[in-house]
Amino acid sequence: MNSVNDLVHLSYSSVPNYSELMIGVPTDYKEIKTLRDLLTMNYKSPSVEQQIRGNLVSKIESGKNPYRGIIGYDDDVIPALNRALLSGHDLLLIGQIGQAKTKIAESIAMNLLSSIPVVRGSFTNDIPVTIPEDELIAMLNDTYVNRISPEFSVSKDSETIIRNHKLDTKIEWVDGQNRYRYILATPDISVKDLVGQIDAIKIAKKGVEIYDIESYSAGQLLQARHGLVCLDELPVLDPRKQVALLSVLQEGKFTTGSYPVIFRPNVKFVATANPIDYTHSGKIIEPLYDRLKSHIRTHYPKHISHEMLIMSQEVKIPGVTNAFLPVHILKTMAKIAQIAREHSDIDQDRGVSVRMAIHSIELLIGEAERTRSIKYKIAAVPRFCDFHSIHQSSKFELLEIEDTYANRFRTLSLIIADAIKHVSSEYIYKIPKADIYKLKNEFTGNKTFEVSQSSVYQKNINSEGYESQLDKFPVLREIVNRMYGIIQAEQQVFVKDAKIHEISVDYFVKSQKMIGEFTASIIEVVLEGLRWTEPPILDKKDSSYGSA
Repeated sequence: MNSVNDLVHLSYSSVPNYSELMIGVPTDYKEIKTLRDLLTMNYKSPSVEQQIRGNLVSKIESGKNPYRGIIGYDDDVIPALNRALLSGHDLLLIGQIGQAKTKIAESIAMNLLSSIPVVRGSFTNDIPVTIPEDELIAMLNDTYVNRISPEFSVSKDSETIIRNHKLDTKIEWVDGQNRYRYILATPDISVKDLVGQIDAIKIAKKGVEIYDIESYSAGQLLQARHGLVCLDELPVLDPRKQVALLSVLQEGKFTTGSYPVIFRPNVKFVATANPIDYTHSGKIIEPLYDRLKSHIRTHYPKHISHEMLIMSQEVKIPGVTNAFLPVHILKTMAKIAQIAREHSDIDQDRGVSVRMAIHSIELLIGEAERTRSIKYKIAAVPRFCDFHSIHQSSKFELLEIEDTYANRFRTLSLIIADAIKHVSSEYIYKIPKADIYKLKNEFTGNKTFEVSQSSVYQKNINSEGYESQLDKFPVLREIVNRMYGIIQAEQQVFVKDAKIHEISVDYFVKSQKMIGEFTASIIEVVLEGLRWTEPPILDKKDSSYGSA
């Protein structure tokens, strides 16, 4: 008999002879580079369902986080996800903007899908050992393929590669992240975008028959073959296009128009929806609604610490190497977001995204750069006096009052003031009252401490800076030093927590050259907190702090 035929038959009819790192990933997979290698080891390709379930079980058993980067969902959303994925369900995630719905889909693809061996350069993730045995033998012998059923198993391009290179056909291992397809449901998405189409250009250029497999151009479903499809804002997709997804969810297959071929993409579906659209009758057609077996509700961070970690994880400032983010600034921004989500004038159906807080933190660093860091060549450390800059990143809609820029500006200004009051009060109450009341005597005779964005801490940089002013207030200096210790200790705890969540801490660990500006930021915390003691030690006049 033909040795090629024997090799293929033996491989297809035998159990695998390799150990695995993950489901379907041989321990030495990086050394497996050709079709011959796959056949020799009797490689078997697990389905997407098997990959996700098996890898999830393995992570749960070993105590590893199956969803890296997803924070604040440990008590509700993650248990629901685990139940659904262990049950083999396709998912519908329901939540407002900025609740990590698409990030969850990405995390499933990245962490729970195994790498798979595909023909190098394959556009449809063609795994050669999933081709029916007789068809693969025919390709390796370069003979006619007698397809009994009109079912897609391999693209024409991959078939040509196999015919040309035989057992030396190169394979590459494609990870889950590269088998993830994100589709935003917009009016211009067509059925052809999803299921593919007969390509008239291919017919004209190659002279192929209209129903030849070579005339087919793959859509998003087949491009995600053996992977995960995230369909964002599913209710926006019109019913005719939703129908195109039904057979994939119910039977795992689809067809396109009158094209006489059955396609089995072997994909996991994760769809998302806003609660308003989800509950609106007819937004999701009933058969599709029913076939997305698990409907899981997401939510905004319930704890300030979670919001702080999410901001820390997502904040990005290109090219900044000398920025430092104090924990009290993060806490204040998280408090602003939480107050906004409970504010009676803000439309809570639309929500207040975590992205608003993330973008605001980025602006605060940019403002510290603009006003101090670039000019004086010092570290960019945000302060309370920089918070006015976040108005341009405010993304919410007003409900009870007219939704104008002026009203949004006024509303956010009040929210910022409320958050600063809350956070500064929390810190000032950690200083003994007896020490705080000693300050009253230091602010007699209309003495003031001037706070300005353009003032820096160090004397040698700015003669009217914070350090020079602090020399006139020995009790205030003592309290600032104590507060420095309190906030520094809290910063260290936060850094440890961030590391547990595998978050980069580059912005949260200060160098020696950052101490001055960090101290300046702490001075503003102390001064602001002294306004809210009972009775108040200081009041605020324009940009200055003075005696009551």
